[in-house]
Formats: sequence, C-alpha cells, structure tokens
Amino acid sequence: MRKIAVFLLITAFTFVFTPSQAGAQHKYVGVGKCKTCHKSKRSGQQYQIWQKSKHSKAYATLSSAESKKIAKEKGLGDPQKAPQCLKCHITAYNADKNLLGKRYKMEDGVGCESCHGPGGDYYKKKVMKAIYEGKQDGKAVGLIKPDEKTCKKCHNEESPSYKPFDFKKRIKEIAHPVLKK
Repeated sequence: MRKIAVFLLITAFTFVFTPSQAGAQHKYVGVGKCKTCHKSKRSGQQYQIWQKSKHSKAYATLSSAESKKIAKEKGLGDPQKAPQCLKCHITAYNADKNLLGKRYKMEDGVGCESCHGPGGDYYKKKVMKAIYEGKQDGKAVGLIKPDEKTCKKCHNEESPSYKPFDFKKRIKEIAHPVLKK
C-alpha cells in the first residue's frame, strides 16, 4: 500500500511541476486564416507580400525539373514526398495531424506559421490586438518573432541547393510591415 501511495505522489508531482507538452502545442490554422486580417492596406498587406515571395511557392518548386534532378542525384525519390525536402518546403512538416486546422494546406508552402509559429491560439483579432497593445504575451500563445536562428533552421548547409545565407540581406526580401494603430 505504501508503494502505491509513493507512486501516486510522484505521479502527481510530475503532472504539477512538469510543463504539459499538450498544453505547449498550438494548432496550425493555415495561411487562409492569416489572410483574413493580414491582406488589407491598413494591416500592411502582409499576405500579398508573402504571396509574391519564394516562400509561398516552396512546395510547388519541388515539382520543378531542377528539384527532381537534385532529388534523383541524392537518391530521395519524389521531392514532393521526401522528408528531406518537405521539412523546409512546407509549414508544419511532421506535425501531429490533430494540430492541422481545416484551412491548413501543405500546398501553401512556407506559410506565415513557419516563421511566426502555429496560430491557433493567437490568430483571433482580440488576441492579436492584446499582443499589439502589450496586454498579452505573444510567446505564451505561440507567436514567434522570427530571427536569424528561425531562418537558419532551413537556410543551412543541409539543403542540397544551399547558397551562403546573409540574414540581413535576405530578411529584407520577405520583410512586411506590422499592423498600424
């Protein structure tokens, strides 16, 4: 009986003092949800900037003759199915299917949530407003402020088509204004 009591006590302490992994996971809502608020002139037209970028075409790029050639040389098979390619050419690669919202589409390539984190807990207007006003910690709800380390998760020597990555130069290519008051 004492062993059971000790086991239950240890189990209880584990749940109380160990951060919950499930609680730390946020759902991916997809570019379509982000677009709702981030396409207007007032918001800085972030959606349109992304849409014109290489990030939005990252998955489609994998169907090109060049991608197929590289994949064949590396023995990867179909680049649109190869984990070595998908990990950087789509948002939410290898995420639990339960964390993918209805509007999530891998065909969207490298979407907003690849850089800014899964939006399930911050995409709503009132949450974004609270973050913007400093009343809500964005990080607590999954919002990431991307930095060089974020970019280098994909823009690194592991890439079969790697070119030296100059963060200060390249960040300007995807730069988009933040919401105006």
